[in-house]
Amino acid sequence: MNQAVPEKNANIQRALEFLKRNRPLRAEEACRDYLNKHPGCADHIRLLSLALMKQNRAVEAEEQLRFALSLNADFPQLYEDLGSALVMQSRFEEAVPEFEKAIALQPALPLAQKKLGQALTAVGRGEDAAEAFKDYRDSDPERAAIIKGIEFKQADKLDEALAVFRDVLKGNPNNVNAMRHLALSFWHDKKRLEDAEALLRRATQTAVDFTEAWLTLGALLLDMNKFMDAVATYQKATELEPRNARAWAGLGSALGRAMYPEKAVQAYERSFAIDDGTPSVMAAYAWELKTVGDQDGAVKAYRRAIKAKPNFGQVYWSMANLKIFNFSDEEIENMLQQLERDDLTDVEDVHLRFALGKAMEDKEDYEQAWHFYHSGNQRQRMIVEYDPLDIEKRQTAIKTVFDRQLMNERAGVGYDAPDPILIVGLPRSGSTLVEQILASHSQVEGTSELPLLNKIAESIGRYRTDGVRYPEAIKDLRDKDLRAYGKQYIEESQRHRLTQKPFFSDKLPNNFPLVGFAHLILPNVKVINARRHPFDSCLGAYKQLFGAGQNFTYDMLDLAHYYQQYDRIMKHWHEVLPGKVLDVHYEETVTDLEGQVRRILDHCGLAFEESCVRFHETERPVKTASSEQVRQPIYTGALGKWRHYEQHLDLWLDQLGYIIDELPEVSRNAGLS
Repeated sequence: MNQAVPEKNANIQRALEFLKRNRPLRAEEACRDYLNKHPGCADHIRLLSLALMKQNRAVEAEEQLRFALSLNADFPQLYEDLGSALVMQSRFEEAVPEFEKAIALQPALPLAQKKLGQALTAVGRGEDAAEAFKDYRDSDPERAAIIKGIEFKQADKLDEALAVFRDVLKGNPNNVNAMRHLALSFWHDKKRLEDAEALLRRATQTAVDFTEAWLTLGALLLDMNKFMDAVATYQKATELEPRNARAWAGLGSALGRAMYPEKAVQAYERSFAIDDGTPSVMAAYAWELKTVGDQDGAVKAYRRAIKAKPNFGQVYWSMANLKIFNFSDEEIENMLQQLERDDLTDVEDVHLRFALGKAMEDKEDYEQAWHFYHSGNQRQRMIVEYDPLDIEKRQTAIKTVFDRQLMNERAGVGYDAPDPILIVGLPRSGSTLVEQILASHSQVEGTSELPLLNKIAESIGRYRTDGVRYPEAIKDLRDKDLRAYGKQYIEESQRHRLTQKPFFSDKLPNNFPLVGFAHLILPNVKVINARRHPFDSCLGAYKQLFGAGQNFTYDMLDLAHYYQQYDRIMKHWHEVLPGKVLDVHYEETVTDLEGQVRRILDHCGLAFEESCVRFHETERPVKTASSEQVRQPIYTGALGKWRHYEQHLDLWLDQLGYIIDELPEVSRNAGLS
């Protein structure tokens, strides 16, 4: 037996194993070692070219493939790979004949027909592309079935699609394409997200280099709010295909959602270095630029997105959401023209109305501003789901469970970490200002809005067979259970912390119903309640189009009712946990900054530092709508802004007048002088 054959086969297996493990540089080294001894081995030259393409070295791969073809002109896979190397260089016209040669030599090549169809599409030969795709589909019955299932799904025939994908998997449990599309069908239905995740994880384990499955899994994990898992998933996709713009854009989105805005900006820029990006990706990039304080860069990116998609209402609103940004007259006219179109989606229409509300307010045309804000809210309320009775029932249950007796009986049994400072309240009530003041202290890290406390609370009782859940399930917890939940919160918060500072702020306004729970699991937690005149607070929310949640803000009566529930629960915490919560009124902070800074720091057990008064000089990412405002020195221009719209607020006066009567004088009179 020829001794060279075992050596050749062993080396090929070694190189293939490196490629399978996504280590193309090691595969290249293995191939070159063999080729130094046997320079004419076409199999090794082909593997070398694949390793080079994996490293995005398409020009070098092309050179190797042309040399291999000069040695063996009847090797069909070499023509297919040459076509792939040319496609990587966007040389689609030249790639087409290479794919055709490969198919002519071996009609049953698995992917050559598909690659030919894609290349033909790129050069505008639609009919020829359709024929190539048909040949690709017909060459494999499983593939044809999957394509049929996709057609069912696109036609909203979900049951038929599910049946097709399941049949394919019944015959071939390892068909990763069927797994992915079955997962997409479950995801589309929104009822079986865990099953969709399980299928995609199985697909990525079965075919580790299946980039599309990794990308789909990353997007699903984002939708499930599993942000760190999504980060890891997209990172895997970028390792598999470093030149995949979608993978880098997905990583940017995941990093942004996980509150790593600087890293998100870098990931988006890696994506744009490969591809200019869609308007939606450009808008997401702009949001992260805004978060890290690069407003000029954000505006430029937003305007690039609008240039590519003039009816992109979400981008107009994102620009308005910069708060200290003013639209040009041309941009206002463009928005008005877009609003006249009869092909706008509901989402585009709503975003344009909120943006125009901000534009008109900046021009001090308050009647027009109210028209656009109010009509935008009316349309948005029809899109979202919200039941005020559910909120009232929930708050009543919380007050019943977390009574004075429970607070006294379980005092001090939780995890005794001193780290967290909770900032609660309602949207647009000054919580970001309080956060920025605290984050300017040398001992405090500002971690923004952490989605942890509610997640932990909602997990309590999840697997009880009697159906008792949070908050009622709290009564059955042991002292060590409460400590465990407190420890869980501290441990999960670590992934959002970048420094070793001893304290950190968790500014999630919607945590206000969880103050009692936070106290039980973290007895040393400090709580600050950011308050503002109800009209300014409600109006600020009514003028804000939120990315997700806060569905109570799109109807004036819903807003008033929610404010009432907030007021009642905060009064309850003051009653059962005296001294636990510090109310910080926005109006008092603006008019007596140093005095309120001292109150805040004293409540948190922190020494006074002048840097907290100069909070606007602190450089840190801020993700909320007030990001640009807290980078400015303190100003009184936002006090009593509700008075511009007073004639429209009779409903709030009727519902919230008793709360206004209880406010400090400076809050009641804000905006009069």
